[in-house]
Order: sequence, then structure tokens, then C-alpha cells
Amino acid sequence: MSSDSFDALTIDKSSRSAPRRKNAYRTRLILGLIVLLAVAAAGTLFRNRPVTIESATVSLLYPTQSFTLLNASGYVVAQRKAAVASKITGRMEWLGVEEGSRVTAGQIIARLENKDLEAALRQAGAAVQNAKAMREQARAEYADAEKSLQRQKELLASGIVSQADFDIAEARFKRASAASVGAEAGIAVASAAQQGAAISLEYSLIRAPFDAVVLTKNADVGDIITPFGAAANSKAAVVTIADLASLQVEADVSESNLAQIKQGQPCEVTLDALPGSRFKGVVHAIVPTADRSKASVMVKIRFLQKDPRIFPEMSAKVAFLQREAGANESTARIVLNPAAVVSRDGRSGVYLVTGETVRFTPVTVGAKLGDLAEVTGLKSGDKVALKPLDRLKDGSRITFPEKK
Repeated sequence: MSSDSFDALTIDKSSRSAPRRKNAYRTRLILGLIVLLAVAAAGTLFRNRPVTIESATVSLLYPTQSFTLLNASGYVVAQRKAAVASKITGRMEWLGVEEGSRVTAGQIIARLENKDLEAALRQAGAAVQNAKAMREQARAEYADAEKSLQRQKELLASGIVSQADFDIAEARFKRASAASVGAEAGIAVASAAQQGAAISLEYSLIRAPFDAVVLTKNADVGDIITPFGAAANSKAAVVTIADLASLQVEADVSESNLAQIKQGQPCEVTLDALPGSRFKGVVHAIVPTADRSKASVMVKIRFLQKDPRIFPEMSAKVAFLQREAGANESTARIVLNPAAVVSRDGRSGVYLVTGETVRFTPVTVGAKLGDLAEVTGLKSGDKVALKPLDRLKDGSRITFPEKK
């Protein structure tokens, strides 16, 4: 076999290396692209990962809280309260009030059946008229007897009539005089009886003893009303009323804190029923006795302004102040932790939490109130990010630490 034949059988390695180099280059390019995509994806995931933050709540603060000496709790109590009842026994035939009705002193609020008492009053009135008529008759008899006695005296002096005739005229005069006095007494007796009948009739009319508001209705038309409610199915009190002008807060103060309280001390009262309102008050009295079971002393706080929204038995909290609040210290302020305020592009603001993200919200920072700062641009109850502020921006996703 010739050398040309062997050369023809030799493999040409150069023709095979070119495709291999091309395939290796393509593989490296693909791997590089995959790595770049992985790095980009990792960066995107890292950037979109929620930031775990600590938050603070925007709150409502009254300036008086900075000079409050002591806090206590209690209830609103009417100092003038009455269970209105009748002095006599009877069936109630009319009731003119209900819960919440305002009544004035002397106003008739209920009436018992009183037809018999009205008849007794009319009878007593007739007896007075009869007594007055009897007095007029006695006066006429007295006047006639007086004139007759005077004539008999003149005739006796002239010797025309006997002493016996004069004695008869004198006796008649004395009887007429006594009858006149008796008639006057009869009028007094009849008038007293009439007054008694009028009082009995008045007892059937149940009146309000003072200006007040009806708190409860304890009886209704048809109920038997008795002074003591001893009979079966009878009622003693018709309504319970309270003078809302006499409302005060009765709060229990611990004996150990009593030295911080004095009569006339300014206070602020908050009611659970009216959480957004504060009422000015003053210490009215310190009750001079202690409750040994609670080791406390009752303190009464008088409201300086009346408010129709305040009712008896409302739960109240009292702040005893070191001094009286000024005119600019009665308004609530919106405050937050000043550490939540950041500066972005020359503007002060906070990262307001809105669901799972935060939004940069511009605010204006005001005066310091203790450890907090007054701000405008937010409302009470808003939640803002506190830490870490350097990792946040407008729209950042957030999460909160897991509760242990």
C-alpha cells in the first residue's frame, strides 16, 4: 500500500477542533448569562424583602398630664336625689312623667284617686259658709240686745221699768255676746277643718320637691301607692329624681396619697362615656372618714361647668392637678416619639404605616411635651415606623417582629 493511501486514512484533527471551541464558547456564554440572571434575581429579591421595623403610635396628649399629681377613679353622683312618694294610701290614676322628663319644684307629677277627698273639701267649705252665716246672726242678735239693754238702763233710771225687766235685758245681752264669740270660734273650727281637707287632697297630688330630672319610674297608673309599701303588690316610690345641678364625682383616694389633696385643688375629669372630653373641676370636700376595707378616703369633686351629657352613676377618672390649667393648656395635642421623625430632601416627615408598606408623610414638629413632640399632619391612632429608618424609603415593604 502506498503512502498516499496511509495519508488518506489519517484523521484531520484541525477540522474537529473548530466546532469544539465554538461549542465551549457558547457554553461559557450561557453559563455567564445564567449567573448574571441569578445575581440580578437575588438582588431583586433582596431589595424586595420586607424590612422588620419597630413602630410607634401617634397619640392624643393633654398638656395638663405634665403637671398631674395624682389620678383616681370614681363615679358621678347626684348630691340631691329623692324617691318621690305619697303620704297617703291610694290608687294612682294619673302619671305625667317618664324617664328623662325634667320637672320643676312644685310641679304635679302624679295624682292618686281623690274623689272622696274633693267631696270632703267641699263639705268643709260648706261648713265654713254656715259658720259665717251663724256669726252674722249672732252679731245681729248682739246688736239688738245691746240696744235693748241701753233702753232698759235709761228707763230704769227714770223709774219706768222694774229692776227685773232690766235684769232680763242684761242677761239677753250677755247671751248674745257669748253667742257672737262662739260664732267666731265656729268659723275658726270650720276653717281648720277645711284646711285639713285641703291638705288631705293635696297629699293625693304628688309634686316634685325640687328642680330635677326623672331617673326611674317605679310605679304606673293603677298601682296602689302606700307610704311604706308594706302591702302586697303596693309601691312606695312613684319616681326617683335627681338634681343634675348637684352632680359631683366621688372618687376614692388612697390614704397614702391623701397629703397631695386639698380642698379647692383644681382637677380634670374624664368620663368613660365621653372619652374625647375633659371637664374642669375642683375638690369640693374631703369626707372625714376612711374606708378600712379599701384603705381609702372619699373625695368629692365639683364640676365647674355643667354639661347635659353628664348623668348620674357614670364612671369617671379624676386627675388632681398641681396648678390650674391655662387657657392654652386645655386643648389636646397630637404627639409622637421624636425619634420617628426623619429628614428627606429637606423636608421633615415620618414613615406612615399603611398596611404592609410605609409612606413618607411630611409633618411639622412643634413644642416638646415631656418625652414626646407635638406634630401636625397626623391624627391620633396613626402608626409610624420608629426603627430602622435608614433602611426605609417611600413604598418600602415592612413586617413586624414576631410576638413571643
